[in-house]
Amino acid sequence: MEKIYINGTFRDSVAASSFRASNPSTGEALERDFPVSEWKEIDEALDVASSCFKEMRSMSPEKIATFLDTFADLIQSDKDALVDLAHEETGLPKTPRLGDVELPRTVNQLKLAAAAARSGSWSMPTIDTKANIRSCYQSIGPVCVFGPNNFPFAFNSLAGGDFAAAIASGNPVIGKANSSHPATTKRFAELAHQAIEKTGMPKGLVQLLYRTSHVDGERMVGDPRLAAIGYTGSRNAGLQLKSVADKVGKPFYAELSSVNPIVYLPGAMKERGEKLMDEYVASGLMGAGQFCTNPGLLIMLKSQEADRFVAGVTDKYKSSPAGTLLSKSVESSLVKSISILCAAGAELLTGGSKVEGGRCAVANTALRVTGQKFLSDPHAFQTEAFGNAVLIVVCESMTELKQVLEQLEGNLTAAIYSATDGSDDGIYQPIADELAQKVGRLLNDKMPTGVAVSPAMNHGGPFPATGHPGFTAVGIPASMIRFAKLTCFDAVRPSRLPAVLQDSNPQKAWRSVDGVWTQS
Repeated sequence: MEKIYINGTFRDSVAASSFRASNPSTGEALERDFPVSEWKEIDEALDVASSCFKEMRSMSPEKIATFLDTFADLIQSDKDALVDLAHEETGLPKTPRLGDVELPRTVNQLKLAAAAARSGSWSMPTIDTKANIRSCYQSIGPVCVFGPNNFPFAFNSLAGGDFAAAIASGNPVIGKANSSHPATTKRFAELAHQAIEKTGMPKGLVQLLYRTSHVDGERMVGDPRLAAIGYTGSRNAGLQLKSVADKVGKPFYAELSSVNPIVYLPGAMKERGEKLMDEYVASGLMGAGQFCTNPGLLIMLKSQEADRFVAGVTDKYKSSPAGTLLSKSVESSLVKSISILCAAGAELLTGGSKVEGGRCAVANTALRVTGQKFLSDPHAFQTEAFGNAVLIVVCESMTELKQVLEQLEGNLTAAIYSATDGSDDGIYQPIADELAQKVGRLLNDKMPTGVAVSPAMNHGGPFPATGHPGFTAVGIPASMIRFAKLTCFDAVRPSRLPAVLQDSNPQKAWRSVDGVWTQS
């Protein structure tokens, strides 16, 4: 059985049960056995993380940054081994996806986190000199990160965005590996261990558990030694854990579900319908549709152009090879979601069933529903079909289209495609105003599939896209604030203030002098 990583040591687990990941390209179980940790191991990991946090509270930002830089360099040097492991466990292509896109993004995130830790800008120091009141964000405490199945590098519990943000803001991390890629996560733990030893960081900075029982997982989330949770995964499991965190008032930053609506305006359809069709199919089938920002809901007005669009997408979905899904559970979930949409009244245009053979795959699926039918059961028609499936809503009028938009749940993204000649300008703004309240990121004439690692990026949105609409999981330094607490220092002597709040500190801060606020 594979070893767990607690307190700087890879050691045998006391677990009585284990699990194996599968190769989705073949459908066969892989040979490694991974432990399902019992409470004794979770309890120890929490104790170690608590002790580590006490040490980190007085640690220099430079030391934290050096660890992140070193870890990033080790990941880069281990690229081939990581790509091989992730390919075997997820079926995602080695190139360009894993080796040329996702791994460089992961390294870049860690480097950006290191730079933010050094600069201290994320702490947002604010100084009222007249009242002698000062405040800044500080580390919150041990963080547990639950990684998703669809990004084995960039969102990994021991290397991805949540991990980078939590460490950079001064918190130790307990990583809960995703069951789809435990060996990949273990390799990250081995590299983190090397980085810890090279940089002299506390042993409890990074710890790894592969799986727990539902009962023990909920107990861990509710434990007072854990300060916050970063979670990316299914809505049902996330809501169950969130309910535990909510009961004890603990921050639970969850990415849960999103269908990412796309609205095609009439002028755009007349102007470049064929191009929009190709653009959509490329985005909708990218990675077998297994992106949190996959455009799974298309909304348009009834017209001859719309009829041609629907027929064209259907033909292209039929003729394009179905991609490999991440696991058998993703496969079964996709088939179930399609059946829910069909039972609600959606017309199945193509696909809908498992592809024959051993690999995890479902035929590319397109469904259609009228706007009126959508409005009869908007909840059912917003069932997330995670994978290579799309629901197309065709509305009779602009009034009906707006009614559909009003019924949308919270999403990560939405996009509006409009004519370049200005013919859609009169109807654009009301639609944009409605969608802007429903999403974390609004796009124009661009598919939402790519999520740039930019300080201006918001990878978040209203429920159920995430658990809180005010935070992002991508975009440093903003993502770091999730794992921080705002601390105010009132009449504290200068020598006792955090360095970032001292007058001699060169870091830019919001300062009030005689009631006038400036950033200097």
